[in-house]
Amino acid sequence: MNWTEWYDTLAKPAWTPAPATIVLIWGLLYPVILISFAFVFIQGIRGALPWRVVLPFALNLVANLSFMPLFQGLRSVPLATADIIVVWVTLVWCVLAVWPHYRCVALAQGPYFAWVSVATVLQLSIAGMNS
Repeated sequence: MNWTEWYDTLAKPAWTPAPATIVLIWGLLYPVILISFAFVFIQGIRGALPWRVVLPFALNLVANLSFMPLFQGLRSVPLATADIIVVWVTLVWCVLAVWPHYRCVALAQGPYFAWVSVATVLQLSIAGMNS
C-alpha cells in the first residue's frame, strides 16, 4: 500500500484540510521560513546573534524536516505526533529568543506559528483517533 492509501485509511477529524491545501500552505510558508531562518543563521555565524538564539531555529528546522520522514516514511503516527510537538515548542522558543534582537524575524514567524498550531491539533487528533 502506498503512502496516500495508508493516509486515507487513518481516522481524521472532519475539519482535516485536503492534502492539496496542506501542500499549498507549506509552499507559502517555506519561503518565509527559509529567509528568516537563513537570516538568523547568518547573524549567528557573523557573531551578531549568540548561539543560544540560533539554537532553537536549528532544532526547529531539524524537527520540521523530520516530520514527513516519520509520518510518511515510517508511517509512525506516535513519532510524528511527538515531532510536531517539538516543532511547536521550538517555534515558541525561536520567537522568544529572537524577539529582543530582531522583532521582525519574530513577527515573521506568525503565519508559521498559526499553521503549526493547527497542524499540531490535527496531528494530536489523528493520534487520538488512531490509537
